[in-house]
Amino acid sequence: MDIYSLSRNFWDFAYDNPELIKPNHCALYFFVIEHCNRLGWKQKFGLPSAMAMEAIGIKSHNTYSKTLNDLVEFGLITMIQQSKNQWSANIVAISNFNKAHSKALDKALIKHGAKQRESTHQSIDSIDIPIYKSTNLPIYKSTSIQRESDFEFFWDSYNKKIDRAKCEKAWNKLNDSEIQKIIDTVVDYVKANPDLQFRKNPSTYFNNKCWNDEIPNYKSNQLLKEIPPGKMTKGLMQQQEIYNELLEQIENGTYVNPFARK
Repeated sequence: MDIYSLSRNFWDFAYDNPELIKPNHCALYFFVIEHCNRLGWKQKFGLPSAMAMEAIGIKSHNTYSKTLNDLVEFGLITMIQQSKNQWSANIVAISNFNKAHSKALDKALIKHGAKQRESTHQSIDSIDIPIYKSTNLPIYKSTSIQRESDFEFFWDSYNKKIDRAKCEKAWNKLNDSEIQKIIDTVVDYVKANPDLQFRKNPSTYFNNKCWNDEIPNYKSNQLLKEIPPGKMTKGLMQQQEIYNELLEQIENGTYVNPFARK
């Protein structure tokens, strides 16, 4: 029994049974292999539930138990003694999983490799990504999942959570370049409009295409005229400190408009 053989057998089984294998099965099975390896390949060993759950990122004990029981049912792991509760360890063993396979995975890999060699357009989507010549950044290319994720980023960054349904509808009508522009500018837009009360509603932001607006650059040297060295009076120094404090509040989002209606 070695890691390579166990890994190969697992992926053979996964390829033959795609309807059974889920990401949790992969994570737990390979953690069990690693745990067994660190214990010197013991034939039987304890598998503490809390440790395994933390290692693979499963929060629910019910989900963990189901995943482990599935691996036992698949014949990948042998349950020697089941734990009495979620704080005790199961005693398990790694099965010598040597069921006959159709070798479908081997055939598929060979066939895929042959097709790649025959084609002059190999699969290089992940490394040959179009970029903007001016910024050297990847050109935004959306998928439904990516759009949902980017909308959540905008929604949390804009932080004026009104009319979400209308905003999602407007978001889905945007083209890729518009979404890219919003993602690139929304944080600076919010910094330039720190007072939530006077920040445009997000639906207005979309209707007016505010991502195309010029965003003021708040820097101290723009708020005060440059003063020659040695000419900074006490009054101007105090004024400079007030400006710097104001800028810091704007940047970290803690600025409150003293003239806002309460």
